Amino acid sequence: MDSLTQAALGAVVGELVLGRQLGRRAIAWGALFGTLPDLDVVFDWILPTAWGLVMHRGISHSLILIGLLTWLLAKPLAKRWKKDKVTSKRAAWFVFLTWGTHVLIDVFTVYGTGVLDPLPVPRLSTDNISIIDPLFTIPLVVAVIIGLFVKPKEWKKGKGIRSAAWCLGISSFYVILSIWAKFSVSQAVEADLAKRGVTYQRKMEAPTIFNILLWRALVDRPGEIWIGYRSIFDASGEPIRWTVVPKGEDIAARHADAREVKIVKWFSKGWWIARESADGVWLADLRFAEMRTWDERGVAFRFPFTWTYQPDGTKDRLRTHQREARDPGEMLRRMGRRISGENAAWEGNPRLIGQYLALQEYLSSH
Repeated sequence: MDSLTQAALGAVVGELVLGRQLGRRAIAWGALFGTLPDLDVVFDWILPTAWGLVMHRGISHSLILIGLLTWLLAKPLAKRWKKDKVTSKRAAWFVFLTWGTHVLIDVFTVYGTGVLDPLPVPRLSTDNISIIDPLFTIPLVVAVIIGLFVKPKEWKKGKGIRSAAWCLGISSFYVILSIWAKFSVSQAVEADLAKRGVTYQRKMEAPTIFNILLWRALVDRPGEIWIGYRSIFDASGEPIRWTVVPKGEDIAARHADAREVKIVKWFSKGWWIARESADGVWLADLRFAEMRTWDERGVAFRFPFTWTYQPDGTKDRLRTHQREARDPGEMLRRMGRRISGENAAWEGNPRLIGQYLALQEYLSSH
């Protein structure tokens, strides 16, 4: 998830584990260890784009590494906090929980997390929380703010710890609600597809940005991916409007042996599309919700995670395109209307637009 959430969660866990011993310092130490795994972003600056995809949320998020660091850091940290009567066992729990909860909430998002890296197993994602969700984050931030105002003597009485436990409980309850919402939406998607007599290879559902009320579903079918939206307030049996996006498998097949193309396919867990471009192959990861803009022609889809593979490139053959958000306020307003049931405010004649490329195509709907 976003850095603010990770720091706040680490701080709250730090309060719970070491608040009585360290007081406010537990907040700072917890925020530090809660943020450390995301320092793997430095690989984006020094490695080719494809390898940056491999490293981010990879080994730094592995339970294997967490276990090793817990063992290595427990005694040095206990020695540092000797005057505060922190035992090695307590210090070990601190490292494991502040780091481990970072990994846990990353697993909730669609990005994928290498919880067992470097073992050759798929990255894990449960797709039940948006990568940014204020309703999950706010209780954690409140706990941190309360903790900063707790006096040193009151920490030993457990005042800051109690508020941290309550706030963490609220965020945890929100996660439970998200799991219920995902299950409900998944059942509705299955019912809609069954009613249409549609067969499919697999599907996934994930919440839209900032909420767990409006969900986006993907359906993998031969040669195409279907995209549809479902609000938890939609009436039972209400049909889902599906947008059909051709995969472009024949285009990607021409470069099937290219390392960069293989990595994009792996990173996207197979939820990719490919299109020809002037300088190579345009690739997009459809797991992440498209940014929408509306005009007299309908609604334009711009996917946030897109690349161009350039076969003749000399250095980095995979070029990342900057995320292009046009009038995000309008999109959020229409998203709110879609949550309340105004389908027409969200849908439209769909077309796919490739960023920075002369690539535009109209898509079919069902």
